Amino acid sequence: MEDKKYPIGRFVVPHVISEEQKNVWIRDIAAAPGRLKEAVKDFSQEQLDTPYREGGWTVRQVVHHLADSHMNAFIRFKLSLTEDFPTIKPYSEGDWALLPDSSSAYIEASLKLLEGLHTRWEVLLNSMTMEDFKRKFIHPELQTTLDLYTTLALYSWHSRHHTAHITSLKQ
Repeated sequence: MEDKKYPIGRFVVPHVISEEQKNVWIRDIAAAPGRLKEAVKDFSQEQLDTPYREGGWTVRQVVHHLADSHMNAFIRFKLSLTEDFPTIKPYSEGDWALLPDSSSAYIEASLKLLEGLHTRWEVLLNSMTMEDFKRKFIHPELQTTLDLYTTLALYSWHSRHHTAHITSLKQ
């Protein structure tokens, strides 16, 4: 069950900051929409409504979740770059996945959204200095601060993690 829930493994917080690793993660962010689009290519509506594992979200919900989550992440980056230690607004991803725009809407809107969002996010990420990646935001639900370097690593992983849910189901 663990490998179905975490097909690429659990997220590991990076302890060493490097320019090289940052660039790998930025490339992951840039490539994520294309990888996701390829993963769901040729899926029928019935297949989109298939959970990737027992008790898990449907493929449709995963696609819409990526759009929801990555919009929030992009905003967290912008807040952190323009404010000192902003407190972000957490959201209930499980509840969002149950709303009609996630549970039954066509995935094309979220695929297009992700393409545009990640294009802008890549521009922002490539404009940032290593010092910028040390900026932090407050996550009240986790009761901690997160720096943008760790957040970049997290969303690189997040993109690959959910795409792997879909590709593992496809196999």
